[in-house]
Amino acid sequence: MVPLTKTGPGRDFPPLRIEPKSRVFVLTGAGISAESGVATFRDANGLWEQHRVEDVATPEGFQRDPLLVWRFYSERRRQVARVQPNPAHLALAQLGEALGDRLFLCTQNVDPLHEQAGSRGVLHMHGELCSTRCASCDRAPFRDEAVYFDRVPRCACGGQLRPDVVWFGEVPLSMPRIFAALERCDLFVTVGSSGAVYPAAGFVSHLRNVPNARGQFARCVYLGLEKPDNAHSFDECRLGRAGELLPALFQVL
Repeated sequence: MVPLTKTGPGRDFPPLRIEPKSRVFVLTGAGISAESGVATFRDANGLWEQHRVEDVATPEGFQRDPLLVWRFYSERRRQVARVQPNPAHLALAQLGEALGDRLFLCTQNVDPLHEQAGSRGVLHMHGELCSTRCASCDRAPFRDEAVYFDRVPRCACGGQLRPDVVWFGEVPLSMPRIFAALERCDLFVTVGSSGAVYPAAGFVSHLRNVPNARGQFARCVYLGLEKPDNAHSFDECRLGRAGELLPALFQVL
């Protein structure tokens, strides 16, 4: 039987002890970026920054009106250029320095705030906002911070370029690598994810059913302002701002 989830203010819990050989998987969601001022949430009317998700975040929307999509993502690029990493991003960068390859940092966010804070090897499962790829050929994605408000950029092959992000209806990136890391981890921590967007929302339930390489089940901890939709699958839900709780969350032994 899975024990009941312990839920309460994050400051009421002790630090998470990380043993010398322990492997840690951290999944971050929109909540950690929201604390830096990144607007990423859909509202109750199904709008995303005043646009229908179907119009700006699906392959079909890009086919219908690629310029609208580029205007939307160009504005998001401008927004991200004005924000800075917060203490939660910095804490995870410091954890990466301490653990090296024993930390697997995976994010649902497309912004570069983890990298700006100093984290290396971040896996962006939903792609990256400041990256562009061709919608027609197999050209490798490339770094691109340009904005396109009055034209749709073109590839050398003649095809339309598109933001290198994963839209609704598309498969997130590097799923085999993600599941390999999940099945090696001893501690799984989710930060600021709603628990409503799959497949990421299913990572914790996967860990509840699959022991790691040591034959043990990973400890699963959630940290965020509110309980996520999948709160029942975690051992603990530590409630509070990521920027206030993450700097003291881990005790590396």
